[in-house]
Amino acid sequence: MFNIGDKVVYPMHGAGIIEGIEEKEILGEKRKYFIMRMPIGDMKVMVPVDNMEEVGVREIIKKEDLEKVISVLKSKKTEMPQNWNKRYRLNMDKIKSGDIFEIAAVVRNLIRMDMEKGLSTGEKKMLSSAKQMLLSEIALVSDYNIDQIEKLIMDAITNNE
Repeated sequence: MFNIGDKVVYPMHGAGIIEGIEEKEILGEKRKYFIMRMPIGDMKVMVPVDNMEEVGVREIIKKEDLEKVISVLKSKKTEMPQNWNKRYRLNMDKIKSGDIFEIAAVVRNLIRMDMEKGLSTGEKKMLSSAKQMLLSEIALVSDYNIDQIEKLIMDAITNNE
């Protein structure tokens, strides 16, 4: 179970800090919700307390795992299906997993693909949301600001081809 002050990752939304627990009645049903503040966009997200495991909420990575994330970003682009639809579904599954290493691989692959031949509108949106998730977790793990993290990500991806 998580507590107020814990730094957690909410798959498909990114990392945040649990700031409180509130009871709300939504559609006639009273439930307890964790109130999470996201570091990017100063957004707040409500997550049902009894759904935390089901939706895949997890603790953020440890600071020492940050190097592993950087090495994923530096590694070679993985082979992806040529078919846009298959590639999109494969990447979406990786993002939905909430696994930062999978998300880092998606960001790396899409940025490199964008540099090579450009991305479709759907893949540009996917890259943007995956990058936000990556940024939010690195922001909570490190002492870097968002601009520094963006530079870190881009340097890791573009300086190792």
